[in-house]
Amino acid sequence: MTEPLIERLGLRFLHVVGRNFLVWRKLMFASMIGNMADPIIYLVGLGVGLGAFMPTIGGMRYINFLAGGMLCFSAMNSATFEALYSAFSRLKVQRTWEGIMHAPMTAADVVLGEWIWAALKATLSGTAMLVAMYLLGIAHGWRPLLVMPVVLLIGLAFSGLGLIMTSMARSYEFFIFYFTLLITPMMFLSGVFYPRAALPHAIQVIGAFLPLTHGADLARGITLGMPMAHPWLDVLVLAAYATCGVSLSVRLVERRLLK
Repeated sequence: MTEPLIERLGLRFLHVVGRNFLVWRKLMFASMIGNMADPIIYLVGLGVGLGAFMPTIGGMRYINFLAGGMLCFSAMNSATFEALYSAFSRLKVQRTWEGIMHAPMTAADVVLGEWIWAALKATLSGTAMLVAMYLLGIAHGWRPLLVMPVVLLIGLAFSGLGLIMTSMARSYEFFIFYFTLLITPMMFLSGVFYPRAALPHAIQVIGAFLPLTHGADLARGITLGMPMAHPWLDVLVLAAYATCGVSLSVRLVERRLLK
C-alpha cells in the first residue's frame, strides 16, 4: 500500500532517500564522527583558544558568536560533501543513478532524492552542533530549537548548488575548483568567524549575496537572540538558492543521462 501511495503522490524520490539511508546505516558511526566532530573541534578550539584573546562581540563572548556561525558552517559542509563526493560516486563510479532509472523512476526523481538526502545529513550535523551549544552553556531554553528548519533550508541550498557541480563533473578533481573559488572564500566573507562589519564595504556587498551569510544571520538571531535586520529576506534568499539549484541540477542531469 505504501509504494502505490508514494507513486500516486509523485513522491517517488523518497525511494532514493530510503535507499541512501540503508546504505549509510551500515557506515553510520564512522560517517557521524566525520560529519560532526570537525565543526565541534573548530568551535571548541577557536572559541576557547582564540576566544581568550578576543573582546566581546555585541556584548557576548567570542565562542557564543562563533557557535552561531559554526552551526551553519557544519550544515553547509555536510550538505556539500554529500552532494559532491557521495553523489558523484553514485553517478559516475557506481553508476547507481543509471540503475535506479531502469525502474519507473526519472532523472528528476533521482536528483530530488539526492537533494533531500544531502539536506537531511546537513540537518543531522547541525543538530550535533546545537547539542554542543547546549552542553557548553551557549544555548538555553527551547527557542534555539527553532533554528532546525533554518538548518534544513541551508542544507537544501547547498545540496542544490553541490548537485549542479556533480552534474557537470567528469572526475573528483573538478570539485577542487568549487571549494577553492566558492566554498572557502564564503567561509571568510559570510561572518562565520568574525562580524562582516569588520570587512571593507565592497566585500560586505559581495557577502550579502552569499547563502551562508543569510544562514548565519538567521542562526545567530534564533539561537543567541541577536537582532535580525531582514529575517524573511534571509529565508527567501536561501529558498531561492535551494529551488534554483535543484531545478538547474535536474536539467543538467537529464541532459547528461538521457542524451
